[in-house]
This record gives sequence, structure tokens and C-alpha cells, in this order.
Amino acid sequence: MNVSVPIPAGLQHRIPDRLDWYTLRSLFGPLLLALMVLLLAQLLERLLRLFEMAAATGASMMVVVNIAATLVPHYLGMALPAAFFAAIFMSVARTGDDNELDAMLATGRSISRMAVPYFLVAIVLCGFNLYLFGFLQPYSRYGYHVASHNALNTGWNARMEGNRFVSVKHGFTLGADDVGADGRTLAGVFVQRRVGRSEEIITAQRGRLVPAADGSKLLLELNQGLIVSDNDDGTVRTVSFASGRINEDFTAVPPPYRARGNSVRELTLPELWQGRLPPDGEITASQRDGEMHGRLARTLLPLLLPLLALPLGMAAKRGRRAPGTVFAAVALLALNQSLQFGESLAESGRAMAQVSVWLPVVVFGVLGIWLFRSSLQWPGDNPVMRAVAAIESGFEGMQKRRRGGK
Repeated sequence: MNVSVPIPAGLQHRIPDRLDWYTLRSLFGPLLLALMVLLLAQLLERLLRLFEMAAATGASMMVVVNIAATLVPHYLGMALPAAFFAAIFMSVARTGDDNELDAMLATGRSISRMAVPYFLVAIVLCGFNLYLFGFLQPYSRYGYHVASHNALNTGWNARMEGNRFVSVKHGFTLGADDVGADGRTLAGVFVQRRVGRSEEIITAQRGRLVPAADGSKLLLELNQGLIVSDNDDGTVRTVSFASGRINEDFTAVPPPYRARGNSVRELTLPELWQGRLPPDGEITASQRDGEMHGRLARTLLPLLLPLLALPLGMAAKRGRRAPGTVFAAVALLALNQSLQFGESLAESGRAMAQVSVWLPVVVFGVLGIWLFRSSLQWPGDNPVMRAVAAIESGFEGMQKRRRGGK
């Protein structure tokens, strides 16, 4: 015998139902599309500069791809809030266009209950942002500088410059007074190698960089030269030669890049928290505070976006999407610029990070709560749309008066 037990109404609101899953499915499509579009739009401009750098230094395409990959976390942190807001706006506006929003409201589903899936996604995005801003971005930013440094220091394999010393593998330092047009024919060659306490210096009137038989490395051929060796026992040995080849790899190796942590943006959140006081090196305590609070503010930003996107999306069902879109773009841009300004004030020590960074977030949150609460009684009606309607009425009245005057 089957016995059905009724579920209390209070518990039904806490259990994800079909409408919740439908809302999530309608959200993920626009979210992925907006995220891809914003990421590609931001990466294209940087890719053009990377291709120019690769052409100038002789770096391979794989180097460009590697550098571009290190930029993805940085641009992802910028694109994710805008993509999430746009996805909510488009999802809610589409349900309004298809009259699904009216059907949901007719069944007794409140606006607050409809917002639950969006806030759940916002909580997940906050967790992802904590990893993105706290750990992934600092390491990827340092990786970008390392990859750029290696790319800028490659490419002299085929061409060398005169009166310039270059460090190569196995402790060799190579220089030449004059370099031919091909970049490989050398005159007045100087080669130095240090191994432990011993040192060897080779000078030659002429030299040439030639590829090995397998093409995997460059070798150095010398003519009319002199070898001076300083041995560990203090003796000096001198050998002259007419011609010879150094069978070592003279492929260029860039100088090692600095260690991570020289910039405050390369520090993870635990490093910022643990090392705030006393200041570490050239990084001051105010710089650490401004950077840490700025990252935490951006981490929690997705929680505020549904408060603004839902009312504007519901108002768009009447075919008036332009005012809501413009208002949202201005609000997000103002918040981003205010956060950057607040971080700069905090890092310079002219304001407390708790005030300069969090004040724009609080103002944005109050604005979102005000718009959200105003839409609970009359979905699709909010102060923004009323202001737009008042401005349109004013323009229409001016046009009528002009026509009447004529």
C-alpha cells in the first residue's frame, strides 16, 4: 500500500524543484557565451602586441600561446562579473518575453523565491573567485613576467650584436668587437668560462657561430686565437692555436628572472595576510592592505549582482532593454573604477583600506537592495524605469510644445 506524506509548504521552498533547474539551465548558456565573448575581446588586443614581440625577438608561436595562457586568469577576473550580470539579465528578460515570468508569478512563486538559484550560483562563483584572486592570479601574473622575460631574451641564436656580452650555457660568456651582417661572423672574439675557482679566457681574431650537424645547438669556430687558463693550483697555462672549435652549446640562455614576491600583486592571500606587518622588503603594509581588501571585495561581488540584474531584467520584458542595459553598464563601470581608486588610496597610505575599498561595495549593495525591494510588489517596475519614463515624458512634452508653438 502506497502512502503519500504531504510535504509542508515551508520545506517545499527549500527543495530545488523543476523551475530551479530550468532557471539554472537558462542561465548557464548565456553565462558561457558572454564569458567567451568578453575573454576573446580582451585577449585579442594583447595577442596583437604579443605577435609583434614574437616577430621582433624571433620567439616561436608556442611561446606566444604560453604567454597568452598566463593572461587568462587576469582577464577572467575582469570578465566574470560582467558575464554573470549579463547572463542573469538575458535569462530573466527571455522568460518575460515568453510570458514564463507571468506564469511563475501566477502560481504564487515570489520574486525572492525566483532569485534563489541565481544567489546559489553567486555563492559558487564567490568560492571560485577566492581561488582565482587569492592564488591563481598571483602565480599566473608571475608566470606572465617570466614567460615575457624569456621571450625577450631569446632570438640572438642566429644574430649577435657587436660590443655586447651574452651569457650562454655551461658558464660561457661570449662577446665580439665586430659582428658581420649575418650576425654570426665575428671579429675580435672574447670567450670566458668560470668553473669553480678556475677560469679560462679565449681570444681570437676571427670566429663564427655554426649550427651542429643535427641543428640542435650552435658551435663556435675560432681562428688565430689564444687560450689562457688559471688553474686551481694557481698556475697559468697559455696555448695559442691557428684554428679550432669549441664543442659546447652556444645557444643563448636568458639571465634568471627574479624570485616571485617582488610585487604585491604576486603575493597570495595567505601571504598578504601573514606578512602585513612588518613590511617585507619594498612592499609596505598599506600596499598589502589595499591589495588584500581589493581582492576580497571582488571575491564577494557576485552576491550583489542578482540584486541589480533581476529587477532590470524583469523590466526589460516590456521591450525597454536599452535603459536597463545602459544603467547596468554605467553602474558596473563606476564600481570597478571606484574599487581601483580605493585600492590606490589605500596602497598610497592616504586612506584606510576598510573605508576606501569597501565603501563603493556598500553603496552598490544598497542600490541593489533598494531596486530589488522596489520590484517585489510590482515586478518590472523599479525606480530606474520610472526615472526613464519621466525623462521620456519630459522630452515628449517639449516636442508637443514646440509643435504647438509652430
